[in-house]
Amino acid sequence: MKNRLKHHNAVIAKLNEILESELSGVVRYTHYSFMVFGYSRIPVVEWFRSAANETLTHAHEAGEIITYFGEHPSLGIGGLLETHKHDIRDILMESMDFEIRGVKLYKELLDLVEGESIYVEEYARQKIAEETEHIGEIDKMLRRPGDTEQAVEPPTI
Repeated sequence: MKNRLKHHNAVIAKLNEILESELSGVVRYTHYSFMVFGYSRIPVVEWFRSAANETLTHAHEAGEIITYFGEHPSLGIGGLLETHKHDIRDILMESMDFEIRGVKLYKELLDLVEGESIYVEEYARQKIAEETEHIGEIDKMLRRPGDTEQAVEPPTI
């Protein structure tokens, strides 16, 4: 017997969209880690590889929730962006856009399940918080040393 939600099909579709997006993030962050050059390469590469690992964990979680509801996780992968811009600022701006889109996906999921599934609500809220933290980290990396003001206008979260 399937554990049905009011908007079951829409929830599964959104979870699959999240899964595909997170998998594209694994590829994106791994690629970025290869393309970092300069004096601060080592810590920046480590940050991108850590982000790739965390993004893979997010994909695992989405897939586990999909199968919890008796459904089939997508084998697809979200869009991959190759701008051939490899300046660290360009890479960080692309990363910021990816994280902002992630917050949007998790908010859409939360809207679908609010009041119906504490399990999925808490998952969505936790991911919104984590992605928001990533946005803050990226913003701080975009700042010049000594600057305390945000480098990028933050999204409404």
